[in-house]
Amino acid sequence: MKKSIRETVKEGIEATVTELGYRIWDITYTKIGADYHLEITIDSDDGIEISDCEKVHRAIDPILDEIDPIEDFYYLEVSSPGVERELRTDEHIFLSIGERVEVKLFAPKDGVKSAVGILCSYEDEVLTIESEGATYSFTRAEVSKIKTIYFDN
Repeated sequence: MKKSIRETVKEGIEATVTELGYRIWDITYTKIGADYHLEITIDSDDGIEISDCEKVHRAIDPILDEIDPIEDFYYLEVSSPGVERELRTDEHIFLSIGERVEVKLFAPKDGVKSAVGILCSYEDEVLTIESEGATYSFTRAEVSKIKTIYFDN
């Protein structure tokens, strides 16, 4: 089975990114207008600054040239996931335990369509949040979107 661009890129650069002291948060390959963009999002326990993005960009650019995972011309972008970030993977959720999150559901559960609170746990595909004295548990399958939030809207 042929690997996806995401898998090929991650496999090719992960060791280098880790050696530099960062972790790969996400990898996306998208078309924006007429241009293709390969975005490598990095994170660390100390946060990310522009100099971190530049360091990783310089380190992975020759690796990507060598493994050549994309036929077409593309722009390489290295960025931070930001303060408010979508939690798309189990790893993202685990790394965000203790953070303030917004959870949106596909359908209402017990009269709740979305909830904002502290992510307390994630076990057996069930995430638990505490919000204003109430505790909510949602299965991963019920959740349409979860993201960390810094400010309430």
